[in-house]
Amino acid sequence: MSVTADSLIQRIHRELLDHSDEELELELAEDGQDLDALLDTQTYEGSEKDARRMYFAELFRLQGELVKLQSWVVKTGHKVVILFEGRDAAGKGGVIKRITQRLNPRVCRVAALPAPNDRERTQWYFQRYVSHLPAAGEIVLFDRSWYNRAGVEQVMGFCNADQYEEFFRTVPEFERMLARSGIQLIKYWFSISDQEQHLRFLSRIHDPLKQWKLSPMDLESRRRWEAYTKAKEIMLDRTHIAEAPWWVVQADDKKKARLNCIHHLLGQMPYEEVQHPSIELPERVRREDYSRSPTPPELIVPQVY
Repeated sequence: MSVTADSLIQRIHRELLDHSDEELELELAEDGQDLDALLDTQTYEGSEKDARRMYFAELFRLQGELVKLQSWVVKTGHKVVILFEGRDAAGKGGVIKRITQRLNPRVCRVAALPAPNDRERTQWYFQRYVSHLPAAGEIVLFDRSWYNRAGVEQVMGFCNADQYEEFFRTVPEFERMLARSGIQLIKYWFSISDQEQHLRFLSRIHDPLKQWKLSPMDLESRRRWEAYTKAKEIMLDRTHIAEAPWWVVQADDKKKARLNCIHHLLGQMPYEEVQHPSIELPERVRREDYSRSPTPPELIVPQVY
């Protein structure tokens, strides 16, 4: 697959703009700036500006709904697990960041487990994931999950055939057990095309700020595209159950994927707005015998800027 220098430069430019969006989102939300006024200060033009205006407006609306969902989860004691699976560079991290961006990390937390250590490799396969499951009033987002066995472990030869088959025998019952215990399990697969992953990998290679995202495993996954496709198809077929169905997010367009995923997620729970009591800021207590001690100069960070 050939990629021209111009198309690669355009892709890196779009990726850099995408990174700037997070700062723009925070500026809009925290400083209370008008969306149209701030976009007018950017270098976007025509349809690109219109698309970004729609994206930001809808993202903020959906994030407002996520805050309502969070309050409902806390009030009702609901327990939620959301799995995010997909190929490398499919955009899982981006949607997780937008979901958690304005939520309380004590209520909504992310579990991104590293490769198992020597001890964990001898445990029951699901054991290390169990400790991350939610208590009442909590939401846990797994950035990759126990489905590693059906994907990377199988393709890269990190598990044997017996372990692979045992996973498929066990995982439906494991997930039904979670459902019986009161945990709602939602599973997303982020789907990108061959060409789109190729371009995203190239943009990472040529962007110094993103090269850290490329591991030797990521590069090998690119070479084994077809093996990963077959593994994904088998996984979806054998683990799509009524208690925890799979949902596929079309992710070639990152921004649309984020909006579509969050919109769909909100529709999976019958949440409603929780009324909170009004808050009044108490007056600070001031005492005549109190005086603030000066900070020792050697403890102060130098003011370089």
